[in-house]
Amino acid sequence: MAYKGGMGGMGNMQNLMKQAQKMQEEMQAVEKALDDWEIVGTSGGEAVVVYMNAKKIIDGIELDESVVDPDDVEMLEDLIMAAINDGYKKADEVYKEKMAPYAALKGMA
Repeated sequence: MAYKGGMGGMGNMQNLMKQAQKMQEEMQAVEKALDDWEIVGTSGGEAVVVYMNAKKIIDGIELDESVVDPDDVEMLEDLIMAAINDGYKKADEVYKEKMAPYAALKGMA
């Protein structure tokens, strides 16, 4: 088949570029939303509560007085780590769910 000229191929490329630009803008909006997404990690029946965003930035920690025992600091350390890990797991799930549509774009960056 002979080339007949025109902008057919160029027009398709421009459309692809526009779509990629739009997806990138959407991805940036989702990433911004993940900054504000509150994740709550808990342990010890909510005796330790850790607040973070979906990008795993910890905003705060709350401790129930019952878990603050000067004679058992190791237990408190374990509870804090468990609450952080719980929050991280939840943050990973949210991040993966919200960013899945943009996985191909991240690979191109």
